Amino acid sequence: MECKASWDMEPNGDLIVEEKAVEKEEEELQDRGQWTNKVEFVLSVAGEIIGLGNVWRFPYLCYKNGGGAFFIPYLIFLFACGIPVFLLETALGQYTSQGGITAWRKICPIFEGIGYASQVIESYLNIYYIIILAWALFYLFNSFAAVLPWANCNNPWNSEHCVDFLNSTSWENGTVTANATSPVIEFWENRALGITDGIHNLGTVRWELALCLLLAWIICYFCIWKGVKSTGKVVYFTATFPYLMLIVLLIRGVTLPGAKEGILFYLKPDISRLADPQVWMDAGTQIFFSYAICQGCLTALGSYNRYNNNCYRDCFMLCFLNSATSFVAGFAIFSVLGFMAQEQGMSISEVAESGPGLAFIAYPKAVTLMPISQLWSCLFFLMLIFLGLDSQFVCVESLVTAIVDLFPEIFRKKGRRELLILGIAVICYLLGLLLVTEGGMYVFQLFDYYAASGTCLLFLAIFEVVCIGWVYGADRFYDNIEDMIGYRPWPLVKLCWLFFTPGVCLATFLFSLIRYQPLKYNNVYEYPAWGIAVGWLMALSSMICIPLYVVYILLKTKGSLRQRLRQLTAPAEDLPQPKKHLIDSSGQREHFTQGHRSPAKEVLITTEKETNF
Repeated sequence: MECKASWDMEPNGDLIVEEKAVEKEEEELQDRGQWTNKVEFVLSVAGEIIGLGNVWRFPYLCYKNGGGAFFIPYLIFLFACGIPVFLLETALGQYTSQGGITAWRKICPIFEGIGYASQVIESYLNIYYIIILAWALFYLFNSFAAVLPWANCNNPWNSEHCVDFLNSTSWENGTVTANATSPVIEFWENRALGITDGIHNLGTVRWELALCLLLAWIICYFCIWKGVKSTGKVVYFTATFPYLMLIVLLIRGVTLPGAKEGILFYLKPDISRLADPQVWMDAGTQIFFSYAICQGCLTALGSYNRYNNNCYRDCFMLCFLNSATSFVAGFAIFSVLGFMAQEQGMSISEVAESGPGLAFIAYPKAVTLMPISQLWSCLFFLMLIFLGLDSQFVCVESLVTAIVDLFPEIFRKKGRRELLILGIAVICYLLGLLLVTEGGMYVFQLFDYYAASGTCLLFLAIFEVVCIGWVYGADRFYDNIEDMIGYRPWPLVKLCWLFFTPGVCLATFLFSLIRYQPLKYNNVYEYPAWGIAVGWLMALSSMICIPLYVVYILLKTKGSLRQRLRQLTAPAEDLPQPKKHLIDSSGQREHFTQGHRSPAKEVLITTEKETNF
């Protein structure tokens, strides 16, 4: 950058040089930004944590694991793991005003690897989660047909085994062959996916899905391209519209014949199921998935809060909103499944599905039985799209925030952030094309089962609570939160950080390894050994970041081992210090007004400088 310095002469003959180049360079660094108001933060977090899992995973887990009895382990994990870690990550971002990597660097440098691990998981999510939006867009566009294309067997993609069970005489006579399939399954496998016989045969790209994926990425890009300025405005619609759709579908569902039986099937308690350890494993993993824990999102979103925002109250409110949404979604889903089971003369357990099976097979099949089926199909897939959209663009935003905070001198200049988001979107789209090939579903399942698995999230959660509870110090972090919100949180949260959360997470993590079963597609197709190996490599690629970074930073830092540990476990000096621990350089206590944030560069001495390592 070329510039000219201006020269002035003092009366005594001294020269004054105005370094305009430096000033201009400093002016180019843009502000990090903040939420305009609390509503933007709350809606952004709500949009991130309330997603597809609330609709297609929680209701299925509830009925599968003892109905109403499932709420016992679910609530235990909610209070022992979900809320404490949710508060930890949100408060960490608000306190440090940093993204998912540099927040850990400032609070405890030796555990910066936690931030890198979470961003690796986030990167995998950015690649594969948006594929679900591409499928939903494909189904939405097909919902505008005069007759829903998955309603009958009179289509070019249907095979000779296709049987319209509702209108078939062979179904009524009991002469259906063993390999008969329904039109909704054939539309999903033959028309939408064009699925091959295994991961070894990826086939060609499904260009209709590739265009839907491109559309999803374009929408995602323009939702966040201006940072929190655009994200904060978009979530007013994307976070609230799914609730409108859910209410409409709920009202429609409970008015259908057979809805009562479906809801009773969903809630009927079976206490004996609590003896199965898998039920507790399902409850724990659902909490971690549903609350977006250990993904860096909560830290990134919290970092845009004002310092004195009451993040403690926000966390409890958002956690209860999330769980309540999951509970209500179960009524909307199982009322429709009860109706479908009654219409087909089947038991509800035979029609209940989870994940993509519910969204793209069970529910589309149910809407074909309703009057004005195109309307209900459009409403359902619109709900899915908006549920997934804000989860997707907040994930991208958190990755962008982490990178910008890691390299502020590069990306906090005019136009650089937009280019960074564009680069991430293009790379993720090109990698995502692998998942919209004819064998892409097998790759998608690998990502879902290994790359962002509950095992990885539990591993990160253990290190997060150990870092804050034992290394940085739970009491010190309580002081930081008290400094931000004006009072100390509930003491039980601190006990969770110190004992309950690491203990429960460690036990669940070990159990997940002991009870590990290799991935099967549809419980039929067994992945080859190399496919399982690729899956485990994706899982380990995030978890290994933590020990690798510990070794790297210890080798890089100079001094004795004791000196290095003391240096690498001490928080950054420019972090805000709790008012009651601040003293001025003369040894007298400073008095601050409520809500005042201490300047980062002011020379302050804290009475709790040592760590609890």
